[in-house]
Amino acid sequence: MPENNDKIAPENNNHLIGLGCPDFTFAAYIENRPDMPGMATLDQLQPAIPGEIDSIGQACGNGWRKVFNVYAKLIGALDHQRFPFASQAPSWQHYRDNFLLQPSCQTALLFSPPDLATDLAFPLKYHIIMGRTYAKKLISAGQLNIPLTWLDHEFAINREHRLVVCPYFDYRQLSNIKIERLAAILAEF
Repeated sequence: MPENNDKIAPENNNHLIGLGCPDFTFAAYIENRPDMPGMATLDQLQPAIPGEIDSIGQACGNGWRKVFNVYAKLIGALDHQRFPFASQAPSWQHYRDNFLLQPSCQTALLFSPPDLATDLAFPLKYHIIMGRTYAKKLISAGQLNIPLTWLDHEFAINREHRLVVCPYFDYRQLSNIKIERLAAILAEF
């Protein structure tokens, strides 16, 4: 597949905003935020408190439940030797309910654009951008200025920054087969 080598000057005021471990090694980037009190004004990366993922799913509907379920399924599909945080729970449901986005989990769900400059100091971070449309918006806005190699119309990678663009975390868009493919792509970095 062709490679997108168009580099856009960065607007490098990326401040990490979202839910998860401040010392994350594995981050998923999403364009929108849950429609809940406190989320619209959230201005930092903070760990989810126990039960918060369930509360967001209850308050914000099935779309957000799917995001968290697919994220947890992806963690469960990862190579446990390479991604040791994936072995903390016996099932993806247990991981979602007890570890995902909480302190010391090494995972984050970010509402802010990727800050890839930190990769130089912490080279073992993995980045997943949910959705081709969101990735293209980030590129157009100058918030993602690295070359992407499109593997097909759904997946793109940048090996240097361990970044993958994949379908949105939804059962229809990122099915179990595509979750396995995403896990295999991540294992190649």
